Amino acid sequence: MATSGRKVSLSRQVQQGPHPLPVVRLHEQADRPITAYAHDYPAGHRTTRHAHPRAQLLWAVSGVMRVETEAASFTLPPQRALFVPASLPHQVTMPGAVAMRALFIRPEEAAGIALGAIVVGPLLRALILRLAEEPPDWKLDGAGPALCDLCLRELRAAPRLDLGVPAFRDARLRRIAAALQDDPRDSRTLEHFADLAGASPRTLERAFAREAGMSFGRWRTAARLAAAVPLLAEGQKLDRVAHAVGYASASSFAAAWRAAFGTTPARAARGG
Repeated sequence: MATSGRKVSLSRQVQQGPHPLPVVRLHEQADRPITAYAHDYPAGHRTTRHAHPRAQLLWAVSGVMRVETEAASFTLPPQRALFVPASLPHQVTMPGAVAMRALFIRPEEAAGIALGAIVVGPLLRALILRLAEEPPDWKLDGAGPALCDLCLRELRAAPRLDLGVPAFRDARLRRIAAALQDDPRDSRTLEHFADLAGASPRTLERAFAREAGMSFGRWRTAARLAAAVPLLAEGQKLDRVAHAVGYASASSFAAAWRAAFGTTPARAARGG
């Protein structure tokens, strides 16, 4: 993470609050295939847009992260992680407190793994936590090699979830996206957004298809489901979550969630 500020040691490995860059440099420059980074962030923390020479698996034991890239934004509850390829610019926001346990992976070890959200199952979770107990220069004759090998196997085998919400370069689409992300309940059509965007509905629909690879309606559904992620992680009741993100009922929200992710919101909140 590219941040600045004061570091407070909690244990041999875990740090708390914004930290100086040398902490990250140790992981970027370590002569090891994978290192695990443990850091606790305060609510409201936001990094600058930055990139690393190594790939990352961004995961939080607790708390919700929002990771933004030029192509898409991802909202991640504790049961989900984001694989970020090496040298890909990104920005991370923590709406609430976050206990991050992330992996730094040499690019050659992560070859062929694309940007995307994955399910953190029990074994991968345990491996990340165990590797986080090791220093960046862990001993070659210790547990590190086996932990790294298993981490890579689990990472490649982990189920993927389409949690990304496409981002836009077109300023007209960015204005619409900002309005809908500020208020997911907004039910206005493209006809209503024409004045805000400064373009005809037909032009806007073509722009959505060109930049997002989907219709305006599908993009809005993706944005609403992303907005529901932190609410579900907080344990809010389903009908309240549904209303907050623009659905008339818990059943209609659950149907949209199931269609997108193949599971129920209740199971997703439990990590299923």
